[in-house]
Amino acid sequence: MIPWELLDSAPVPEGSGILRLYRRGDEFSIRVDGCELMNSRVHSSEDALAELACTRLAHTPSPRILIGGLGMGYTAAAALQTLGPQAQVLVAELVPAVVTWNKGPLAGLAGYPLEDPRVLVREIDVALILKAEQHTFDAVVLDVDNGPDGLTRTGNDWLYSRAGLQTIHTALRPTGILAVWSASPDPTFSKLLRQTGFVVEEVTVRARGRKGGSRHMIWLART
Repeated sequence: MIPWELLDSAPVPEGSGILRLYRRGDEFSIRVDGCELMNSRVHSSEDALAELACTRLAHTPSPRILIGGLGMGYTAAAALQTLGPQAQVLVAELVPAVVTWNKGPLAGLAGYPLEDPRVLVREIDVALILKAEQHTFDAVVLDVDNGPDGLTRTGNDWLYSRAGLQTIHTALRPTGILAVWSASPDPTFSKLLRQTGFVVEEVTVRARGRKGGSRHMIWLART
């Protein structure tokens, strides 16, 4: 079997661990401290995250979407494929190296989404954008860390707290939608969403789509 090749590494700002980008043939993997965060062959749930949110905006003129976490670009690409030509997609990515990787060795995996004129990427903590905006976004799509049970950065915990969810609620327009990806279910988080004023739908998706794989959770929460 072809061995994994380390292409690059980068520290997680204000976090623990080092992100490492690996390649094996045409397969790519991003890991932190030996734990795989994402793999180019297993991204159906990331696709579903954007598709489930954006299809609910079919009748919204010129929708504005905020995506927290660039990953390998699959979530952004799925949003672009679902949305119309007047959409605006803002992607917040905390680790500058991840943006560089998506403009380099990872660029073609999801069809070069960062070259789409509807996309703007900011190398910033998504929390800072959310705190600065009020009634601005039609959808906030979060694929940050490992979901509410984070792995890479304790600062991400704020996004999934009552204060963070209240801030997201304020950043969304009326009838806006919050979509959250998680590696596993979290009943406490579901309850917290409802307590914050969201109408919540829980969707279980498979990591490999119709081919199966691990079960991941997506929350769809309307204001």
